[in-house]
Parts: sequence; structure tokens; C-alpha cells
Amino acid sequence: MTTAKQLAEAVNKRRTFAIISHPDAGKTTITEQMLLFGGIVREAGTVKGRGSNNFAKSDWMEIEQKRGISVTSSVMQFDFEGKRINILDTPGHEDFSEDTYRTLMAVDSAVMVIDGAKGIEPQTRKLFQICKMRGIPIFTFINKFDRDARDPLDLMNEIEETLGIETYPMDWPIGMGRQFMGVYDRYNKRVALTHPTDEENPYLPLDDDGNVIGENPLADEGEWKDAMDGIELIEMAGNEFDEDKIIKGDQTPVFFGSALTNFGVRTFLETYLKYAPAPSAHKTEDGEEIQPLDSEFSGFVFKIQANMNPKHRDRIAFVRVCSGEFDKGMDVTLERTQKPVRLSNVTEFMANTRENVEKAVAGDIIGLYDTGNFQIGDSIYTGKKDIKFEKLPQFTPELFMRVSAKNVMKQKSFHKGINQLVQEGAIQLFQSYNSNDYILGAVGQLQFEVFKFRMQNEYNSEVVMEPMGNKTARWIDPEQLDPKMSSSRNILVKDINGDPLFLFENQFAENWFKQKYPDVKLTAKL
Repeated sequence: MTTAKQLAEAVNKRRTFAIISHPDAGKTTITEQMLLFGGIVREAGTVKGRGSNNFAKSDWMEIEQKRGISVTSSVMQFDFEGKRINILDTPGHEDFSEDTYRTLMAVDSAVMVIDGAKGIEPQTRKLFQICKMRGIPIFTFINKFDRDARDPLDLMNEIEETLGIETYPMDWPIGMGRQFMGVYDRYNKRVALTHPTDEENPYLPLDDDGNVIGENPLADEGEWKDAMDGIELIEMAGNEFDEDKIIKGDQTPVFFGSALTNFGVRTFLETYLKYAPAPSAHKTEDGEEIQPLDSEFSGFVFKIQANMNPKHRDRIAFVRVCSGEFDKGMDVTLERTQKPVRLSNVTEFMANTRENVEKAVAGDIIGLYDTGNFQIGDSIYTGKKDIKFEKLPQFTPELFMRVSAKNVMKQKSFHKGINQLVQEGAIQLFQSYNSNDYILGAVGQLQFEVFKFRMQNEYNSEVVMEPMGNKTARWIDPEQLDPKMSSSRNILVKDINGDPLFLFENQFAENWFKQKYPDVKLTAKL
């Protein structure tokens, strides 16, 4: 039996964070380098290494390996310098924002990766706003300084002005591209060299005034002088380091480097672990805060993934442990059904491998092998007190497709595939109100492409997809519904729960409906 002291020690070692970025900023590459430091992989996969079988370890899905992108959140766990780290690598592509938003509900901090040449991009801004809304600390890694990049001061200004957050550069780049010589490490009082003459000692120590102690091989380089000018400016006019602001999400520590060449990543990880928060409280729907050191176990399902191992056709429910301790074989209450569930087959994630887990504590992410018991947003707990965590975000889809099986003889695999993929939450399923034809709704086009690919490759079911274009989805109270309200401009359908809604052709069609039926209330999901 774990004592309260042992539980507190274990929880305080946990650091659980998501990596967010715009596509192609290097998010998956930096994740792989961290796994390297944790001893989980021996070499990092090259995401776009065509012609080789060396794929990113966090991109387990076949379509991710073929296209060199992340289209689903993946979870990895490793130990480093006395901490147990849970990394959630999120999709950068905007079409999969909903998966990323839900993932951000399951972490205590976020690492924002920015392309040094491109700066703040639209998806980065959206994801940052969610972090800000939740008040979670954000740590920034400006990547790709081994290539031509923008002026560091311009990047700092853009982060502050675009995102409305203070910056504090923990280090400063010395040159860029082919002339990227290293970083001036303000925090650790040293200069880290990209090409040191002594591989065993790649640092130049700094004295208390910030000057290099001993011989400085960069002293005569123009890049060094430019970096010193930048350092002088931020020392005089920059923000003061404020740990309280960091914890509140009002200041972001900024690091520079190159994930591809693995320069600056270790320094980033070491410093991150000193300031990133341990697991924090999670709110329930009635406003109560569940503390991580509460003795009773609790957690919520933030993601469901089918076929992580296609050979076994498995289905995994990802759970953020919010309080107490998980023990293999324990019985929990599933809040939605109020029925007991035994957690006997549970896994933790080590890159693209899995290990059975005997124990887990608040902050950990565990995977429950699921036969259909769980749904996204489900709360589970022990004890007599009913716990229902805050609702996870669900987007109102904007694009719609009619979908049917190409081979009518394979209806069984068609229905199984649709049901399992819909339960993952990336796409939503609707049916025509009268004919029961299947209609898929999604936030972006890529979700349909992934759906079609996975139906064929994982369920051996070719599908025919007929575009319906952009629609505005609005739900209606069943008691106010008259099927005669439907027309070609506002198609009547029902969602997976059987609730009716209209798919309006455009804003004009919706406005016309509201004028004709002024007493009818229409609602969107988010």
C-alpha cells in the first residue's frame, strides 16, 4: 500500500506536456530527440526520410509514415534526470485541431515549437490561444537555426505582439544557417558551441558579468559581435525573468536551436524540467477541483484510438490520471453509466512500443484496452463521491460527405470501420432523417482522406465519398421540429445520438429559416 508521502513524491516527479506547432516546424523531430535522451530510442527517425524504413517513432500510423505528418496525438513516456516525463505529440495540421484541443486538456504545460524562418503561423496562434485560455505554462523552442532564419529580436517582438505574452530568452543564437556557431546560454552562464574543438567539453564558461572565461574562439567573428549586441539590448530593455508569470502562462522562456542536428534540445529539456509544473488540479462540471494528491483514483478519457496495432485490431482509450494511484486490476466507476469497470489490461507508452503498467499516479497517461465501454470525455473514479470532469471541446463540422460501401457484400466491415473511427472523434457521423444514409462531417478535408485511407487499409473496406460541400450545422430541439421545415437548402439529419439538426447551405439559408420560424432555437456545438 502506497503511503501519502510516497504518493506525493511520485506525483511531484511527473511532468506532462504537449508539443504544439504549425505543420513542419519540427515538432516531431524535437520529440524524437527527447526520446533519445530518455534512452527510449537509439536513433531518431527521420520523418521525411523517403526510401528508408526509418520513420518517426511517434508517427505510428501508416498514413503518417507515408506522408511525413502527424495526424493523431501520440503519447510517449520516459525518465530523465529523476523525472517521469509524459510527452503528448499533437497533430500540427489544422484539420486535426479538435484532437489537439482535447489533448491540451490533459497536460500541465505546453512546448511551442516555432520555425525560425517563418515565425508565428496561423495554427500556432490558435493552439497558443487555447493554452492561454487554460492558463497553462508555455515554453518556446525556436527551431531550424541551422538554416537561414529571421532576426531573433524580430521573432521575440512577434511572439509578444501576436500572442500577447512576455518573452524571456534563456539563450541567444550566435549566427544562423551555415554560420550557426552556437548559443549564448544566459541561464547556465555558458556558451554552447555547435562545432567545439573538444567534443567532451562543448561549452565556454561565462563569468558573473557574462564574459567568456579564458580564450574565446568566436571573439573575432561577426556573428559573435552581432549576438553580443542582441544580448546587450535584451539585458537593458528585455523582461525580467519571473517564475510566477511562467507558471500562470504570462511569460514564456524562449530557447533557440536545431532539432534536426540535435543542438540546443538537451539544454532546453534540462531547463524546462526545472520550471515546468508538477500535476495540477482538474475541475469537475460543478466547479470542484480534484487535487492530484487526493487518495481516491480519478481520471478522464481524452482520446480513443483504434488499430494502434493493426495485427490485433485493438482499441485504446487514453486516460489522464487526475488523482490518486492506479493499481492493475482495480475496479472503477464509469460515471456516464454508473457501472463498475475492472482495469486489468492497461498499458503505458514508450515511443512506438507499449508495456503493461502495474501502477500509475496523477499526471501519468495510461491506455485502457477497450471493447467499447469508453467514450471520449468519460470520467472514471474510485470511492463513493461521483466525479464528472469538465466537458471536452467538440467542434461543429463544416465539411460534409455522403459515404457508402463500394462493395455491398462487405457491409459488416464497412459498419465496423465507421463506428470505430467515429468514436475516435476526428470525424462525426450523421444520418439522413428519413433514408438513414450515412453522412460524415469534419472540420477539414484531410480528415476525410485519412478516413478513406484507414477504412481501406485497416478494415479492408473501400468507400465511395460524395462531397456535399460546406454546410452550417445547427441543432434543433426535437419538440420544435417539424420535418416539413426541411428543404434542399437546409437538409434535415440526425447525429450519432439521434438528435435532429439542419445542414444549411449557407448563411443566407440559415437567416431565411430564422425569419420564417422566429420561435425555433438553433444551436451550434462550439
